[in-house]
Amino acid sequence: MRIVVSEFISLDGVVQAPGGPDEDTEGGFAHGGWTHQYFDPEVVGGAFADALSKADALLFGRRTWQTMAAAWPERAGDPFADQMNSFKKYVVSGTLAEADVTAWNNTTLIPGADAVARVRELRESDGGDLSIMGSPTLVRTLLHEGLVGELRLMRMPVTLGGGKTIFPEDGVKRPLELVSTVTSKTGVDVCVYRAGDEG
Repeated sequence: MRIVVSEFISLDGVVQAPGGPDEDTEGGFAHGGWTHQYFDPEVVGGAFADALSKADALLFGRRTWQTMAAAWPERAGDPFADQMNSFKKYVVSGTLAEADVTAWNNTTLIPGADAVARVRELRESDGGDLSIMGSPTLVRTLLHEGLVGELRLMRMPVTLGGGKTIFPEDGVKRPLELVSTVTSKTGVDVCVYRAGDEG
């Protein structure tokens, strides 16, 4: 399975709490919901729809999974919600228990200590894409380990002055190949990158 990461990201690299004010205030982050004014259903929404159309399963960190699990099961009957609810889902967590993940159907718990090994196994298995949204801590780990095959970044025309990022701060150079860029009417650049090489 190819691992594909889709993120809303500010010009200064922040991905924290794109959806709402109370989504993730860790570190005193006060800009929750910062993506709303830039969301374009056709281009930005279309980028997520395209990514999900190639996915066989979804992978989340704990916080993102809990946010999604609190939202999508209640929206059954909406086509996007039905799609999200039907996917096979994996959540990486060191604190959730098996009983907790029954809150969202088709979810399998991956213990935090086993995350890299289990995700590597998933990556080496057959099937469509393993899609990740949000989950910055998990994405940062997977980028560090060289497990991400594609980055779909919805780059918003705003800076946030600090917050969580997906990029490792380990001094390692990681070349990427820009596959495509589409700009929305709201000024969002939807950029698709794949892992490049040093050549």
